[in-house]
Amino acid sequence: MTSKTPFVLVHGAWHGGWCWNRVRPLLEQKGHRVFTPTLTGLGERAHLREPVPKLETHILDVLGLLESEELNNVTLVGHSWGGMVVTAVADRAKQRIKRLVYLDAAVPGDGADFASHIPGIDSESAERRRAAFRQLSPDGIWVPVMGPEVVGVTVPDDADWFRRRSTPHPLGTWLEPVRFTNGGHGGIGKTYVLATKPLTTVMGYPAHGEVAKRGGEWTYREIATGHQMMVTEPARSAELLIEAAATATLA
Repeated sequence: MTSKTPFVLVHGAWHGGWCWNRVRPLLEQKGHRVFTPTLTGLGERAHLREPVPKLETHILDVLGLLESEELNNVTLVGHSWGGMVVTAVADRAKQRIKRLVYLDAAVPGDGADFASHIPGIDSESAERRRAAFRQLSPDGIWVPVMGPEVVGVTVPDDADWFRRRSTPHPLGTWLEPVRFTNGGHGGIGKTYVLATKPLTTVMGYPAHGEVAKRGGEWTYREIATGHQMMVTEPARSAELLIEAAATATLA
């Protein structure tokens, strides 16, 4: 089997590397090495809740993987909140990244947090979002798991699987800004995949899709399913990831 571009798939809030279990074998069947790290404090690493993980902790999780596995020419993928992580990783390890892929995900600019990543958002709206995030966390530290139906997982068996595996997410990671030291994701080719049935409007992801439609460093794609595309449409998700990995790098 010929070795191809390695994938690093970064999950979103409440998840772990487990969420890629239906996509990973499809990529591996095509000859790709696939890494699905679970971020500190989540999934099977939920025992690592103290000290409470920060956004920086999760950035270092992925940077550590790239370095310890000596990965280069990587297609780095972020889903949902995971877009915050992969954007920061791309800034710091630009030389290792071939392409960025955002699956219905946040694309923060320098200084943006998970409340303010939406293109064109004003400061008052961002602050209202932060307040809403805080209200989701009874203890002010962890955000309890949302029901699977909230993220578009409605098939009973899938919903049960999702519910069993999900773990609370550290609130602080939603409120801490990304800081660039190396120009952010500029200079790296990027693909944005928007979930369209339904659109995740409340999280602002369609606004990122509109930016991607303008081209430049971006390629825009969409998938006719809900936010958890790797669960509900794994074959199409894998197909789009393979297409992105095969896209020529920027000159």
